[in-house]
Amino acid sequence: MTGRVLVFIPCYNCEAQIPRVLKQLEAPEVKAVVDGVLCVDNRSTDGTREAAEAGLAKLGYAETALLHNDDNYGLGGSHKVAINFAMVNGYDYLVVLHGDDQGSIADLVPHMAAGRHKDLDFLMGARFMKGSTLEGYSLLRTAANHAFNLIFSAISGQRLFDLGSGLNLFRVEAFRSGFHLKYADDLTFNYYLILGVVRNRFRLAFFPLTWREDDQISNAKLSKMGVQLLRIVGLRLFRPTAFFAADHRQTPRAAYPSTRIA
Repeated sequence: MTGRVLVFIPCYNCEAQIPRVLKQLEAPEVKAVVDGVLCVDNRSTDGTREAAEAGLAKLGYAETALLHNDDNYGLGGSHKVAINFAMVNGYDYLVVLHGDDQGSIADLVPHMAAGRHKDLDFLMGARFMKGSTLEGYSLLRTAANHAFNLIFSAISGQRLFDLGSGLNLFRVEAFRSGFHLKYADDLTFNYYLILGVVRNRFRLAFFPLTWREDDQISNAKLSKMGVQLLRIVGLRLFRPTAFFAADHRQTPRAAYPSTRIA
């Protein structure tokens, strides 16, 4: 496989889960397709940072790094930190694997080993496409996600099987223009991103995965996320030019500095 691959793990108050996530990366089939591992801690208030540092020390990759955001940037902001790190350090692909251990990188590895990503800019995990398995996911949340997937597909003109799971692969070069920098820094970052990916005509595909909820604490409240999604839909549908030109961040930043801990 050609192209250097960095696994990015966004972390926030996942002290119990991050050791399990890092354990996934010890598998030989994962090491065969991954070159480096990056954990970005968004100012956790528990022992996440210490647990991540200990787990990274055991992996044996050529490059591992633990960054601590200098401010609370949100999930989207942590993505921007990781994208910049991948660019600066010469990586070609960025794999996003959330630190709360809901997804498994084993679902993505076969696609990478087969080289499927080489002809794509974005290869995204889809919890709601045929072949996926949901464990501990309520019927209400499942139905709501299916509905919004169809709405976003209709307004973007392309079938979207998920608006943003916690397991994705990005071609780093796709972000060179900075089209993503004005997208919201909170949990809605992926919703803006998927619309931007289609708008910019990037090569996009999805793959099925297994998604589970057991001891994780979700930061996404269904009612709040529903309101935010409806707002995004309204802006994208009725003011498309203004939507893509606008800065959707609550706190616009010129940069997203972080401190390297390990």
